[in-house]
Amino acid sequence: MSHVDVEIASQPDCWRRALDLAPRGLPEPGERVAVIGCGTSLYMAQAYAALREDAGLGETDAFAASEFPHRRRYDRVLAITRSGTTTEVVEALGRVTSGETVAVTADGATPVAGAARSLVVLDFADERSVVQTRFATTALVLLRARLGLAPADLPHQAELALAEPLPEGASAAQQFTFLGAGWTCGLAHEAALKVREASYRWAESYPAMEYRHGPVSVTAPTSAVWFFGAPPAGLESEVRALGATVSVSPLDPLADLVRAQRLAVEVAVSLGLDPDRPRNLTRSIILDRP
Repeated sequence: MSHVDVEIASQPDCWRRALDLAPRGLPEPGERVAVIGCGTSLYMAQAYAALREDAGLGETDAFAASEFPHRRRYDRVLAITRSGTTTEVVEALGRVTSGETVAVTADGATPVAGAARSLVVLDFADERSVVQTRFATTALVLLRARLGLAPADLPHQAELALAEPLPEGASAAQQFTFLGAGWTCGLAHEAALKVREASYRWAESYPAMEYRHGPVSVTAPTSAVWFFGAPPAGLESEVRALGATVSVSPLDPLADLVRAQRLAVEVAVSLGLDPDRPRNLTRSIILDRP
C-alpha cells in the first residue's frame, strides 16, 4: 500500500482523537477572525470560515496566505499548515500587527512556532505523503468540534466512507467536476485538487449553482460529477440526463471527502501512476527570498 492509502485509512482514528481535544488559542465566539493557508489548508480554511460565520459566531474570512490583507484588523488570525514551514504562511503571520495569532500544525518544532503566539499541534495526524489527506481533515474535525458542529458519529461515518464502493464508472472518467454549497465549497475545491495532484486528470470545482453558468458545458458521458451535500433541486437530474456518472452521498460531507480521496488514488493507480510521487510537487513549499 502507498503512504497515502495508509493515511486515508487512518482518518477515523485521527478524527476520534481530534474530537477529544480541547486546545487553547482557537477563535472565541464573537471574534473577527481571518483564516489562512495554502493549497489543501486553504480549502479547509474556507470550509471552517463558512461554518463559523453561518453559525453566527463571528465574521470569518479565509485567504490564501500569500493574499492575506495584513492591513485589516482582526481579533485573531488562524493559520492551518501541515508542515509549519510554508513560506507564505510564516510571512503572513509575521505581518500581523494586532490581535492574536494561532497555528494548527502537525509539527510544533518548525518556523511557525516562532511566527504564531499559540500552537495547536496535531502530530498524530502528520503524514509522509506529499498529497495531504488526514492532517487536513483532522484539523477541520477539530475546528468543527470547537464550533459545536461536529457530529459525534463522524469517525464512524469516515469508516463507512472507507468501506463502501465508489460510484460505478467514476474512476474511468476523463473529466471530474466537484460541487458544493456554503462550507462544502471548500471540500469541493479540495477534492478536485486531490484528483489533479494524484492522477493529473482534468478536475474542476464550483459552487453548485454556479455550475449551470458555463461549466456544465464540459459535462459529457466521460465526466463524473460529485456533489458534496444535497444537490440543488433539479440539478442532479439535469446532470444525469447528460450521461455523466453522478455521486450523491448521505454521509456527512467531510466523510464524503474521504471517498473522493479514495477516488483520486484509484484513478492514479489505474493510470499506472504512483500517488506517493506526484510530479512537480514537494511536501512543503519553501521559497528563496532575495
